[in-house]
Amino acid sequence: MKFGIFLSLSLSLNMSNSDGERNVVGWAARDQTGILSPYSFTIRKTGAEDVAMKVLYCGVDHTDLHQIRNEIHMANYPLVPGHEIVGEVIELGSDVRKFKVGQIVGVGGIIGSCGSCSCCQSNREQYCSNRILTYNGVYKDGKPTQGGFSSAMVVHHKFVVSIPEKLQPEQAAPLLCAGVTAYSPLRQLRGAGEGLRGGILGLGGVGHVGVKIAKAMGHHVTVISSSDRKRREALDALGADAFLVSSDDEKMAEAAESLDYILDTVPAVHSLELYLSLLKVDGKLILVGVAPKPLQLETTAVILGRKSITGSLIGSVEETEELLEFWGEKGLTSMIEVVKMEYVNKAMERIEGNDVRYRFVLDVAGSNLH
Repeated sequence: MKFGIFLSLSLSLNMSNSDGERNVVGWAARDQTGILSPYSFTIRKTGAEDVAMKVLYCGVDHTDLHQIRNEIHMANYPLVPGHEIVGEVIELGSDVRKFKVGQIVGVGGIIGSCGSCSCCQSNREQYCSNRILTYNGVYKDGKPTQGGFSSAMVVHHKFVVSIPEKLQPEQAAPLLCAGVTAYSPLRQLRGAGEGLRGGILGLGGVGHVGVKIAKAMGHHVTVISSSDRKRREALDALGADAFLVSSDDEKMAEAAESLDYILDTVPAVHSLELYLSLLKVDGKLILVGVAPKPLQLETTAVILGRKSITGSLIGSVEETEELLEFWGEKGLTSMIEVVKMEYVNKAMERIEGNDVRYRFVLDVAGSNLH
């Protein structure tokens, strides 16, 4: 990091106003064009149960692209995206004992919940009806939440996780959303045994970590894609057992009723019936990709074979911590492209064109945010 940039970033982290709020700089979308540009704003002072962190890296999710363009969840502009956040602790609230200043930590898709409902009490806080999204949400003080495309954040300690020392911080970033989005539903299948035959539909940010996680769990993994161009990467680089092109009618027919589950990671409108035909009796189609428009199907595609369509939302804090340890224990790595913040609009264009292998990670601390 150049000295001038470092000094600028350090000043933005340390300067505060008369209310004790920190002045920070991020990159925000101002309207549904989704174009991001520098944006100065304030974050709350560190409360007794808070962790203040300097953002080091932040993954770029396809959901970020949908959200800044107001394609899902009504956008509240100016909007600073980013929910795969890795940072360094710079200040702790008086009641926080779990972390220490200088520690590398992470924040995922939510930063708050009610704490008292059945979901919160059973470590499923991501399903709390009062969950607070990391960005484009409203915090308890009534102010809009802003994400990790920014120099600093203040987050309640319950929604902060430790990044194991064995993981490089930029490698850990995609695990905080993409990784746990795949891990959470696959974790639920563990009791069915290691011999499961699974399909990973879509080989993007979530799909590529899904392949690695499923293989590490002992599953036979088939990658399902709309074209043949990712075959070599799926089989050689990611270790998939098989590759299936959805437009190849003959091969799709041969693979009918061969899979126990399909993890559907596609964040776009697509046919469900085509993939339901690949499931065995009692097979599951698990939706984790957020499509901007409704998906449709004939009910017989589910009824014939007692198949089920289910969904899964990111993962809990507990599951995120589990995944980070699992990832390190198995010696897995994310396939990422690290870029500066100034490249973020180009990165969004490339995500839209499916031109990234397989996750952009922003080097926030090493960028000139101004």
